[in-house]
Amino acid sequence: MPAVAKLVPEETVFFLCDVQTSFKNAIFAFDELVLTINKMLKIAKVLGNTIPDIDLPSLGPLLLATIDKGLFSMITPEVKALLYERPQIKSVVLFGIASHVCVLQSALDLIEAGYNVHIIADSVSSSNKEDIPFALTRIRQSGGYITTSESAAFQLQRDAGVPGFKSFSNIIKEEKDNTVRTLQKLLQHRAAL
Repeated sequence: MPAVAKLVPEETVFFLCDVQTSFKNAIFAFDELVLTINKMLKIAKVLGNTIPDIDLPSLGPLLLATIDKGLFSMITPEVKALLYERPQIKSVVLFGIASHVCVLQSALDLIEAGYNVHIIADSVSSSNKEDIPFALTRIRQSGGYITTSESAAFQLQRDAGVPGFKSFSNIIKEEKDNTVRTLQKLLQHRAAL
């Protein structure tokens, strides 16, 4: 039976991969991608050298680091050190670009290191949309989990009776039109996932 990897807030970190200004015109559905990234960052706030459209400073102390890298994988020595300092971390929610290069290599490295990796399917893209489902399939074959932003958000929220649910619910309602737009654009060719 396959392992069950639930998203638990105290055991989860978000990794935003390579969303740079220089990629804006080269990435399929870039604007929709940014909408979902911002939704996930809003949710991160409720639960506890990037393009200016993404409001990282709003995370305050939740932002652990912004790390420059030359590797395609995000798992640099600096990131390894951050993870080592947080032994409670079991799951990584990974989103960004490019799904078939940096996201894929980061996911494989994290899976190999023993982390449960959750890819936000409506928040990854590539310059060629045809590459995306192959990258997601490869991640799933290697033990990663493919989900949507809203599914991951509700897994992390877990309970309507906890403090912060009203704020969480408001974000979900405020982002409804953007979520539909993004799902239609980014997941139209991913039905087989």
